Amino acid sequence: MRTYTIIKTTALFLAILAFPASCKKEDDSYLVNTEVLLPANAFKTKLKTDQQYAAILHANLFQQALSANELYDIAQCIESIGDKEVAREVLISNFMNKSGVQMPTDSVMRADIDNFVFETYKRFLIREPTEAEVTYFRNYITSDPNVSPELVYFSFALSNEYLFY
Repeated sequence: MRTYTIIKTTALFLAILAFPASCKKEDDSYLVNTEVLLPANAFKTKLKTDQQYAAILHANLFQQALSANELYDIAQCIESIGDKEVAREVLISNFMNKSGVQMPTDSVMRADIDNFVFETYKRFLIREPTEAEVTYFRNYITSDPNVSPELVYFSFALSNEYLFY
């Protein structure tokens, strides 16, 4: 009986000694790359002036520069309207109704939605979209047959990110 107690005690003692060694963490490295996670528009902090907004919008829609006289007239018009949001909506509508707007057709947009989204982000926001943004627009465009390239361009031109550079 005494031998059994000695064996039992020895086994318990060895188990207690082995337990801390078995729980010891050997390697702190998990081979994970550290990444800085910022929103895509984090570095756009300067607000465009009315003239910059009009000139860049015209260049994005027509793929050509606006004349100095037209730019001056448009800037005066924007400044005369109290609500800048309304002024931007009117400006975009006027530009969209002019001939010469460089925009893909609805069938081209729907044939390759991902490419349309990438090109639109590069054109208006001067960056590539995140995977979440591509997925959102893909789902949005495929789920609603009334979404047109004009509507997408209009929304990009009115976005808060578009107001900054």
